[in-house]
Amino acid sequence: MSFRPIVAAACAALMLSSCSSLSYYTQAAQGQLELLTDSRPIDAWLADPATNPKLRHRLESARQIRRFAIQELKLPDNGSYTHFTNLKRPYVLWNVVATPELSLKPMQWCFPVAGCVNYRGYYSKAAAQAYAKQLRAQGHDVEVGGVSAYSTLGWFSDPLISTFINYPDAELARLIIHELAHQVVYVQGDSKFNESFASAVELAGVEAWLERFGNPAMVESFERYTERKRDFMALLVRYRGELEKTYASKMSKDEKRATKARLFMALKDDYQVLKANWGGYSGYDRFFAEPLSNAHLASIATYNDFVPAFRALLRKERTWPAFYKSVKQIAKLDKADRHRVLERLAAPAATSPLVVQRTMGEDTIGGR
Repeated sequence: MSFRPIVAAACAALMLSSCSSLSYYTQAAQGQLELLTDSRPIDAWLADPATNPKLRHRLESARQIRRFAIQELKLPDNGSYTHFTNLKRPYVLWNVVATPELSLKPMQWCFPVAGCVNYRGYYSKAAAQAYAKQLRAQGHDVEVGGVSAYSTLGWFSDPLISTFINYPDAELARLIIHELAHQVVYVQGDSKFNESFASAVELAGVEAWLERFGNPAMVESFERYTERKRDFMALLVRYRGELEKTYASKMSKDEKRATKARLFMALKDDYQVLKANWGGYSGYDRFFAEPLSNAHLASIATYNDFVPAFRALLRKERTWPAFYKSVKQIAKLDKADRHRVLERLAAPAATSPLVVQRTMGEDTIGGR
């Protein structure tokens, strides 16, 4: 199937937009087109004697994970993850996140399908950095972060990509399950709901997958991964809280700037302590590749807030189809009512594990 008519129609519909908007949507359409047209069916890769043995093994693992997600977790059975694309870059795209100098409230960009989100994605790192430069010139704090995977919410058949295919099996399962979950239900403009739901499905799904296919070494490795992730997120949440208190205080702007600088320095120092406790594990070093800014912490949104609620709902409903049916009913409520329902559900499950879907070091973006 040719995707060029789809892209051409999308670009034509955007002719009423500004030139900058048209340019942005054009690069997005071209990037998606490249991702799809360069893909080949997994069966073709496996049948090709020239396929690298390591890649062959990873594709077989991904196919088994997808089959489990569909059969056991009742996730959508469509063309997603039936093809593989070998990209010549480390990330599929780069997200730009921006905030004011003395605020953690991220800028928002609104799109026809995804609704309003707190990032702007580019398929070229240079293009992302160029846009980030414009935002910095306007006085904003900015972060440019690589993204290994994302979901098109079922609009296209999302392929497996070289940017994440070499993840260990449990992490690969986590990513595939999370992205397929976004295709079950998605509410425009409610990232907390969307990401918490997908993260809850991911968490329960990987637990079930490890019980079926895992061995002690895999379980131990994934537990270490989860513990490091939880520790790192707790560190970021703590400093985010300190910055929020600073910006809400009656300090002068100069005092807030000075406190901000001290807090970011302390964050880097505390990370080194955490890293030493991990035995020198450096998987999150990339988070500190650019000078720290509000944007780094603004993108660590409270996507975990409703994970306990969804976990409680899954226990209550007992089966995946019943759970998805209930989630879809909640999704129909207006945002305030939707959140109130989830807050009530979360009360008895406050100790559920922390799960964050975000790209930094070893992590990936939950289908933004």
